[in-house]
Amino acid sequence: MVKEKAKTTKLKKDDVVKIIKGKENGKSGRILRINRVNATVIVEGLNLVKKAMKQRKQNEKGGIKEIEAPIKLSNVMIMCKKCGPTRIGFKLDKDLKSRICKKCGEQL
Repeated sequence: MVKEKAKTTKLKKDDVVKIIKGKENGKSGRILRINRVNATVIVEGLNLVKKAMKQRKQNEKGGIKEIEAPIKLSNVMIMCKKCGPTRIGFKLDKDLKSRICKKCGEQL
C-alpha cells in the first residue's frame, strides 16, 4: 500500500474563507478542519448534506442529520478584512514569518 503525500496549504484552521466555485458559490465561513492528504476543507455551516445516523448510545438519537461535507482546497479563497477574497503571501521580519494579503499587504 502506497502512502499518499500530504499537500501543503497556506490556509489554517479558523481562517475565514469564501467559496469561489460550486453550489455554495459566494458564501463565506470559518474553516473547521483541513485534510491535507485529500486537499479538502470543512467550512462551518456550508456544503451541508443529509446523512442517516445510527443510534450509537442510549441517550443519543438516530435519524437523518445535516453535516458539513468537505470542499476542495482549490475552491476556497481566504478573506482579507480590507479587500475581500485574496491570495496569501509571506513576509519575513528577521526570524518571524507572517502571512500577508497579496492585494493590500495587510497581515492576515
